[in-house]
Amino acid sequence: MEKVDIFEPFLKRLRVSTDIDGEDESAVRGLPIAVKRMSGGEPIVSHGDRPSASCLVADGFILRSKIVGSGHRQILAFHQPGDVPDLQSLFLHVMDHDVTTLGNCVLGFIPHGALRQLITIRPKVGQALWRDTLTDAAIFREWICNIGQRDATSRVAHLVIELYTRLKAIGRTDGLSFDFPFTQALLADAVGTSVVHMNRVIQELRGQNALDMERGRISILDEPKLRQIADFDVLYLHLNPSL
Repeated sequence: MEKVDIFEPFLKRLRVSTDIDGEDESAVRGLPIAVKRMSGGEPIVSHGDRPSASCLVADGFILRSKIVGSGHRQILAFHQPGDVPDLQSLFLHVMDHDVTTLGNCVLGFIPHGALRQLITIRPKVGQALWRDTLTDAAIFREWICNIGQRDATSRVAHLVIELYTRLKAIGRTDGLSFDFPFTQALLADAVGTSVVHMNRVIQELRGQNALDMERGRISILDEPKLRQIADFDVLYLHLNPSL
């Protein structure tokens, strides 16, 4: 993958949600970046690490997670092309959770020093990254509501609509379908339910002709119905600079 292609998903995201200009984009493309291909299940950064670079997802998916005292894993977020999931390590120097690949990925690692210099000389880029971090916080709030107040069927529907909406914003969907390397155990860890119950939820959504999930491919069969089941309000994704 060429260097110019590495930054394109990231710039697509910033164009959707912020007002960066051509000079800002050129400055982003000029950042030094080390490209690495990784397989599924590999750690990118782990709890207690002190990373010296931030990771840009160019292709594939990664997840954030935390292991609790019982040894169980809670997935905190899924990240897609264009995301910089450990941007916080620019200012919070020690990681307090894990970031792991989900399937095969192409990642770019940008040195912290270069990022700090960029946000100093291109303040609009700094504002865009700050807005991106605040949007992450909004997504976390929605996930708390999802796990704490919605039933399991609504939780799964909400997660799928969120993934679909964010991928559509950067042109990574095929109609109402998209690729996502899920397993039922993975989804269960994300929405706080058992694998057995997750199987029932998927069957229920299929039975309502709202959703089909099979072999790493998710297809929305009835988008209005799935949004209603999900109790989904797109505002929290802040996909427009005016929001």
